[in-house]
Amino acid sequence: MSRAKTAENRALGQGVRGGCGAPCAILYGGVGAAMFLLDMHCHSVLSDDARATVEQYLKWIQVLRRRGYRVDGIVLTEHRTYPRDADYSPLAREYGVVVLKGTEVDTRWGHFLVYGVTDALLRAVDFADVGMDPRRLMEMAERHGGIAIPAHPGRYGIGLVEFLERGADLPGLEVIEVLNGGSRREENERAEALLRRLGVKGTGGSDAHFPSTIATCLTAFPAPIRSEGELVEALRAGEFRPLRLEETLTIPAQGRRSL
Repeated sequence: MSRAKTAENRALGQGVRGGCGAPCAILYGGVGAAMFLLDMHCHSVLSDDARATVEQYLKWIQVLRRRGYRVDGIVLTEHRTYPRDADYSPLAREYGVVVLKGTEVDTRWGHFLVYGVTDALLRAVDFADVGMDPRRLMEMAERHGGIAIPAHPGRYGIGLVEFLERGADLPGLEVIEVLNGGSRREENERAEALLRRLGVKGTGGSDAHFPSTIATCLTAFPAPIRSEGELVEALRAGEFRPLRLEETLTIPAQGRRSL
């Protein structure tokens, strides 16, 4: 085996394991062939600490597919910014991968992922404000056609769990990111405990910052999602569940999709 192939295999193994942890397979079970599998959290070079281009992610997904894994789409959640004018549809068509956009913002109670960003929401909320009130963020997102959910809530120091333990209150919370590929196993377990305690739904995302970590954790939806608006509708419907990349090996391949 060539040195390059050995390195690829090593990186692939690290990416598959990620930080998702074993309990999720037991907690959420498998998924069916009709499901649509979306990585809900990843960062390209537009984020200050990421080292992957969008095309590099899409190329790595082809590697995963050749290995038998299933990935249908990704959501780019750049840090504290929303690339409103960025058009990834040519790349999406070329590689047969749905590419959607969102953002990850800082708040006084941890990081939040925002999906369905509209012009009205951009006018209402300053995504660069690292001290924003998460309650207002959630309210403004809902008012203007989006949804904001806590990112990696079990992460030590910056996750929502830390702030809830200090007395924070976040009424109306319905969805959290429960599987995060960049978090440690025990941090994802803390997120699972929060999910159980609050009775909310959970998503999965890789939190990828470089190519070989894309899609380590995913979210399974019952139908294809082609736009940010459809993603918000699907999240509000509540018919989804998180899973690890390894679990997709049991799902029949869907081949290249028409985008």
